[in-house]
Amino acid sequence: MFLPPDLTIAQAASLKPLDDVAAAMGIGPHLLEGYGEHVAKIKLAAIEELADRPRAKYVVVSAVTPTPLGEGKTTTTVGLGQALCQTGRQATVAIRQPSMGPTFGIKGGAAGGGYSQVVPMDVLNLHLTGDFHAVTAAHNLLSAVVDNHLYQGNATGLDPHAITWRRVLDVNDRALRNVIVGLGSRTDGIPRQTGFDITAASEVMAIFALARSLQEMRERFGRVVVGYTPQGTPVTAEDIGGAGAMTAIMRDALKPNLMQTLENTPVLVHAGPFGNIAHGNSSVVADLIGIHGGDFLVTEAGFGADMGAERFFNIKCRASGLTPDAAVVVATVRALKAHSGRHRIVAGRPLPEALLAENPDEVHIGGANLRKQIENIRMHGVSPVVAVNAFPGDHASEHAAIAEIAQEMGARVAVCTHFTDGGRGARDLAEAVAEAADEPSRFRFLYPDSAGLEEKIETIATQVYGADGVDYDRAASRQLATYEANGYGHLPVCIAKTHLSLSSDPSLTGAPTGWRLPVREVRASVGAGFIYPICGDMRTMPGLGASPAAHRVDIDRDGNIVNLS
Repeated sequence: MFLPPDLTIAQAASLKPLDDVAAAMGIGPHLLEGYGEHVAKIKLAAIEELADRPRAKYVVVSAVTPTPLGEGKTTTTVGLGQALCQTGRQATVAIRQPSMGPTFGIKGGAAGGGYSQVVPMDVLNLHLTGDFHAVTAAHNLLSAVVDNHLYQGNATGLDPHAITWRRVLDVNDRALRNVIVGLGSRTDGIPRQTGFDITAASEVMAIFALARSLQEMRERFGRVVVGYTPQGTPVTAEDIGGAGAMTAIMRDALKPNLMQTLENTPVLVHAGPFGNIAHGNSSVVADLIGIHGGDFLVTEAGFGADMGAERFFNIKCRASGLTPDAAVVVATVRALKAHSGRHRIVAGRPLPEALLAENPDEVHIGGANLRKQIENIRMHGVSPVVAVNAFPGDHASEHAAIAEIAQEMGARVAVCTHFTDGGRGARDLAEAVAEAADEPSRFRFLYPDSAGLEEKIETIATQVYGADGVDYDRAASRQLATYEANGYGHLPVCIAKTHLSLSSDPSLTGAPTGWRLPVREVRASVGAGFIYPICGDMRTMPGLGASPAAHRVDIDRDGNIVNLS
């Protein structure tokens, strides 16, 4: 079956005026700020103005553990939103904005695909309304304030060797991972080692995604820890006078961006924290608006249910106060065959022929991963629905194998063709999700705020990842003790590990057993409000320079993008 390229499909879309798209959510034109023809920001006043309207059913889309093939979470999120509208329910979709680092790398963009896309897809993928640039500017402003604070006499006693605040850039550039600043004359600053991360990994991005209001964002910026004194006392952005200016830069960025799907379903595109460095979910303010915008709010959590969904439940829902009604776990035949451990798959290279051959037994073997991810949803008291994202080369017996696994686990299941058929290809999924969302909510956090940091880490490691236990390096144990002594023990935990396995080892497929989670280092994102232990090899995680630029972009004489491949 031939399908045009995503960009060709997107550019042929018939788009509605955004006033009409917003009206479907109950949002009037007085709450919109236009950015060109097909993107608008929604004023924060919409949160209060819509607050008395009925609450939508809240659905999160997650997946099995990712493979280099991609499982289609965003495509399924968009397709589900379109399908809910086709079945007579008003739906709003909420997704993250993609980083331009992966967009110009092997991964590509994040607008969905085929006939389940957010449009204009080129605008979405290429810096949209400039929110990422605002995050970059606010983050690097604080970096400049830190170095100027040292230069001007260092009144706080900040230890230059204990500065934890680096710089960021939304481009893959491995040469900037580690740098020396302050070289030159005395007036050029104090020489020290630092480095760059990618903007999506910035604590500013995580704060931007988790804040409920402009005032709360200002307070969170004030709590950002930039480093420590020789005595271990934290020094904050408030201490060195950087938080107010950061908020001023981020003032407009906090307003969510309104777009639409190919079928004119409203889409809120806002914030883009990475899914294994931060919490990997779109913004709280977008959800506080979308939750009153109709019958369903469908959002997406980055990576598998062990990472994105776990953080959605235990970090984002804590911050927002919203509780989910259902969760979708996206699975593909190819992904479950990959989790059988019998195939070597390399991004950008042809798939092994054996992977494409009919083999439901391999699906059952790799299905161990799907079973664990269903368990991860259920342990939070949420009803799971398995979405089988169908590909043209799949076999009916393999779809049946996934359905058997889901049914054995007591989960609803639907085979979807939304990539090729748009919303009508996900109607069965829409009905299954609606049924699941009608069940009484039993949502619960995995751990209480009052639990110690080691208890929280071990709860996630053993219950969500399936580890036998946790091993702490000596430095990690000292850091945990310091954070608890500084009053951070009540914060939730965001474990940084490879997204390519339930374990900390990216080579382990399926649902591995008999392993222990190695905690090498622990960092604190106090402004964002979580502690993140770093487990395994950080080189397996996405970050600045993680993938080479591999995309070709062509522009015609009128400035229109004619190729993004």
